Amino acid sequence: MNIGDMRHRITILKPVNATDDNGFETETYENFRTVWASISNLHGREYFEAATSNAEKTVKFTIRYIDGIDNSMRISFGGKQYEITFIDNIKYENRFIEIRALEVDSIG
Repeated sequence: MNIGDMRHRITILKPVNATDDNGFETETYENFRTVWASISNLHGREYFEAATSNAEKTVKFTIRYIDGIDNSMRISFGGKQYEITFIDNIKYENRFIEIRALEVDSIG
């Protein structure tokens, strides 16, 4: 991994349960951590595998290792939110994490 490729700022969001004005419980997201990331679209075999499951809007984020990231979280980047679908601690070295995330159509 070339550290120079990590030139994009992303914010990892964690889910939080809140109560609205009517007393109903709603799920919102708050900032967990803002980090530098390398970002790429899926291509080749990865893209065609995603296309078969209607997940063409999948993006791959690579960040330095952070403990506590899970699939319930989202990523905010470029005015869009992405739902985390897969997390890979690359080679189990606790140095880098590859996160695949699917773009959320409506932020909520």
